[in-house]
Amino acid sequence: MSDAIRSPKLREKGRLLSASEIERTLVRLAHEIVEKTHASEDLLLVGIKRRGVPLATRLATLIASIEKRPVDTGVLDIQFYRDDLSTHDERPIVRSVDQAMDVNGRDVILCDDVLYTGRTIRAALDALFDHGRPRRVQLAVLIDRGHRELPIEATYVGRNVPTSSREIIEVKFREIDEDEQVLLVERLD
Repeated sequence: MSDAIRSPKLREKGRLLSASEIERTLVRLAHEIVEKTHASEDLLLVGIKRRGVPLATRLATLIASIEKRPVDTGVLDIQFYRDDLSTHDERPIVRSVDQAMDVNGRDVILCDDVLYTGRTIRAALDALFDHGRPRRVQLAVLIDRGHRELPIEATYVGRNVPTSSREIIEVKFREIDEDEQVLLVERLD
């Protein structure tokens, strides 16, 4: 098996958030969003596929319970918009996840699990603007780990976790992983 195909060896360094800590963090983020958006009726939470989707859905549910009205959600698949396509072994399949998503004139909050270099968010912005022109776009992340390569900053941050370049943040959501926690792991090779 070639080195490019073999996955790196990882060592778990510790748990950053338990399931209950994730829930408390999301409740806090939902309250911050309500406060900073002034309970906008034009609010749209858009999850970046994969783990941004359950984050957006959970935040929308929490905000809806605070505001006593539904909050719209959408899904973005940014695979086609990545600027690092040439570094992948296979050409990505272009999929439109949520063509009907109306962003025009709306207050959009992009949701993702981890903010790192900013490249995922740049790709998400490109994908989002293919759907229309939002009034305002903000970013909500569960974990901000630093190491930005692009000038992107989250408006709503669950937790700031400074990391080294060898460390990786693994977010596990029950909807995808059948587990619920945030781990700090380290690459060994």
